[in-house]
Amino acid sequence: MTARFPAQPELAGHPYFQFRNNVLYAEDVPLDHLAERLGTPLYVYSRAALKAAWQAYHSAVGQRPVLVCYGMKANSNLAVLKEFARLGAGFDIVSGGELKRALAVGADPARIVFSGVGKQAWEMRDALAAGVKCFNVESEAELRLLSQVAQDMGARAPVSLRVNPDVDAQTHPYISTGLKENKFGIAIESALAVYRSAQALPALEIVGVDCHIGSQLTEIGPYLDALDKLLDLIDRLAQAGIAIRHLDLGGGLGIRYADETPPSPRALLDPVFERLQARGLGHLHLVLEPGRSLVGNAGVLLTTVQYLKHAEARNFAIVDAAMNDLLRPALYDAFHGVRPVHPRAGEATLYDIVGPVCESADWLARQRKLAIEAGDLLAVESAGAYSMAMASNYNTRPRAAEVMVDGDQYYVVRRRETLDDLLRGESTL
Repeated sequence: MTARFPAQPELAGHPYFQFRNNVLYAEDVPLDHLAERLGTPLYVYSRAALKAAWQAYHSAVGQRPVLVCYGMKANSNLAVLKEFARLGAGFDIVSGGELKRALAVGADPARIVFSGVGKQAWEMRDALAAGVKCFNVESEAELRLLSQVAQDMGARAPVSLRVNPDVDAQTHPYISTGLKENKFGIAIESALAVYRSAQALPALEIVGVDCHIGSQLTEIGPYLDALDKLLDLIDRLAQAGIAIRHLDLGGGLGIRYADETPPSPRALLDPVFERLQARGLGHLHLVLEPGRSLVGNAGVLLTTVQYLKHAEARNFAIVDAAMNDLLRPALYDAFHGVRPVHPRAGEATLYDIVGPVCESADWLARQRKLAIEAGDLLAVESAGAYSMAMASNYNTRPRAAEVMVDGDQYYVVRRRETLDDLLRGESTL
């Protein structure tokens, strides 16, 4: 998939990140104020933006039987999780570690679904002990292990099979999950046979059908193509005497990074329920697992320009954030808007925004027209999802701090790592 680098659009995340008197604010807090006090690189999240994104789902659901489970792999900071727990979200987890995080903020285990292709026995035990709503099972081998673990515990594991419908989500290949060549799920052609196997195994209770076709979807067509295939499968299951109580359509709704116009939650839910009603399946409960669409535009990454380097082929703005802080550009060729927190007058120059990590892949943005000088503060937009969550300590670099802004107040929700933190736990022979 070839990345496009369009002219920068209006500010992503508007109205929660706005310019006032030529200074970029998060809600009512000037971003330069945060950088001066807390340093950079620095992740800044807007509490109001999180709530507004949640309300878009809440209002689209209305009185319909839908459980919205936040896909917490997008951003698993405890303050973000607590906010969604307060708002009434369930949680979609993919590891035992994520289960611990969800429980730590008081999440209701009965509103947690456990996804992922590689669940280990200890993770299954912890989830069964907690009483999660459902295991989204991705292979027959996983079914057998889960059955054994549940038997050993004297428990009964609620299961939903993740079905791979072989639908092209028309997104980046690394975040496409619903094609035959992807590692996820059970081929839809094999699903009925695997459901029969699940029915025959002890200590399992079949409760649903699950599907997730990819991330950053900007059209609802792929969802509806997958849904039609799932509804056909549910009909075949009913004929085989296998009753399904819920249908999990996964997540994947996109956000605006550049010039995308992704559909709203209502634009997805209305046609989904129309199809369910038309097929006589309006009794099914629907589960959604949005991640990026709840947090992506709720955050920015602040970074300071260290040097300007003018070379023959390119001009480089070398900043203090790097690929270890924001991996998406290096991993996906991803576009993030970049804004000076204090825009300057004068002629703009094309710059590649790059970090200090010793890799040519260490770039945050390419060919951006900016009027900047060394020492300027930049805001990398749409950094609330798959950003800090994917951060590392490559090159022995401490991970950034995270801040939550609430009106005119701010709260450090993860302190900046120190070099001592990085060495702690290691030893020499």
